[in-house]
Amino acid sequence: MKVILIKNAQLVNEGTITTADVLVKDGRIAQVGQNISAEADETIDATGLHLLPGVIDDQVHFREPGLTHKATIASEARAAVAGGVTSFMEMPNTVPNAVTQELLQDKFDIAANTSLANYSFFMGATNDNLAEVMLTNPSTVCGIKIFMGSSTGNMLVDNAETLEQIFSKALLPIAVHCEDEQTIRDNMALYEERYGEDIPVKCHPEIRNEAACFKSSFMAIKLAEKHNTRLHILHISTEEELALFRNDIPLQEKKITAEVCVHHLWFDKEDYDTLGSQIKCNPAVKEARHKKALLQGLLNDKLDIIATDHAPHTWDEKQGKYKKAPSGVPLVQHSLQLMLEFVKEGKLTLEKMVEKMSHAPAILFNIRQRGYIREGYWADLVLVDLQKPYTVSKDNIQYQCGWSPLEGKTFAATVTHTLVSGHLAFANGTFDESKKGERMLFDR
Repeated sequence: MKVILIKNAQLVNEGTITTADVLVKDGRIAQVGQNISAEADETIDATGLHLLPGVIDDQVHFREPGLTHKATIASEARAAVAGGVTSFMEMPNTVPNAVTQELLQDKFDIAANTSLANYSFFMGATNDNLAEVMLTNPSTVCGIKIFMGSSTGNMLVDNAETLEQIFSKALLPIAVHCEDEQTIRDNMALYEERYGEDIPVKCHPEIRNEAACFKSSFMAIKLAEKHNTRLHILHISTEEELALFRNDIPLQEKKITAEVCVHHLWFDKEDYDTLGSQIKCNPAVKEARHKKALLQGLLNDKLDIIATDHAPHTWDEKQGKYKKAPSGVPLVQHSLQLMLEFVKEGKLTLEKMVEKMSHAPAILFNIRQRGYIREGYWADLVLVDLQKPYTVSKDNIQYQCGWSPLEGKTFAATVTHTLVSGHLAFANGTFDESKKGERMLFDR
C-alpha cells in the first residue's frame, strides 16, 4: 500500500481542532504531529482543509442480494465513500433476508469483493430463527436487527416469547426499528375509509404517528431493562421518545442508546408538499417541532449517534400512489454535507458533529481501532473544504437509483478526499477501486 502524508490539515478529533500532519502507512495512522518529514508515495497538501475521522454509518440498506435493480453493495459503498462515509453497517431485509449464518456470510463475501468502504452486516431476527441468531459471533458481526414494526419487507417480530428469548440471551447489541404495528394498522384503516386508494402522502406521519413510535420504543426499553440487554434504538423521530433516554452517564456506560437520522433533522411535514413520496420513510418525517427537539436531543446527548437509514428505491417505484410507493430515502452520499450545513448555521460544532458521526458509533458498537485519528488506528480519514460549495445534481449522484431528494441543493462544503483503511479511495471526484474496504471487527 502507498505511504500517504497529509500536510497542514485542520484536524478535528476528540473535541479539539489543531493544525497537524498525518502519516499513513500499511493502512494505519503511523504518526500524527507537526512538521512530519517522512518519505511518502503521495503527499496531500491539506492547507485550508479540515481532516475528520471517517464517518461510520450504522444503518444502511444496500439492497444486495435480491434487490439489485435498486442498488448494489458496490454502488452504494462508492456513494458512501464519495460522501466521507468510510464504514457502514447494513441491514438484513435483503432478498433472501439475512436470517441464517449462511445467508449472512453471503453478504460478507459480496462486500469483500466489491465494497470500497469498510463493512459489517446485521444478523436478522424473525419469529422463528432464534437458534441461528444465537450462533452469531460478537467479535465479527455488528449486531442483531429486530423490526418491531413491519417497515418495508416481511421481518416483523411480534411474538412476545421470541422477543423475551432474544433480549434475554443476545450477546451482541440488539438494534431495533420501533413502530407499533397495531397502531399503524388501525390508523391506516381510518385513512382508507376516508380517502380510499387516494391517501395523500402528507398523511404518512399521521398514519405512522408519534403514538406508534413511543409505544414500541417504550416496550423495547422495558424488555431491555428487564434482561439487562444492550439495546440500540434506531432512527428516533419524535420529541416524545426523547423522554425515554438518559444523558446523565457517559456513552461507554449506557446499556440503552439511541440514534437520529439526518432526514429527521433536515425535513419536516411541510416538505411533503414539494417532495411527496421522495421523503416517505419509516418512521415518518413528522411536524417541524420534532426536528427541533431531535437536534436538541443530539446536543444534550439523549441521542447518541447520527446515521442515514439510507434506503434507495427506483424513481419509478417512488411514483406510485401512497400505499404503493415504498418507504426509504437515499442519503448516504450527503449525510456529512447535511450536517456540515448545521455547522455553518451555528446549530452544531464541528467537534460535536465528529463525536456523533465517528467517535460515538465506534464506542457504541465497540468497533476495533476505528472512529478516531489516533496512531495505530486504521486510517479512515476524510478531508473537507468548508469553503467550496457543492450542488447536488444528476451528474454527481453516485446512487444506482440516480436520484436524491436533495437535488438542486447547494451545500457550503465539499468532500475532497476519503481514505478507507489507508487506501485513498476517493480524491477530487475520482475513485480508486484497486483496493476494497475491510471487514470491521468488534472488541466484545
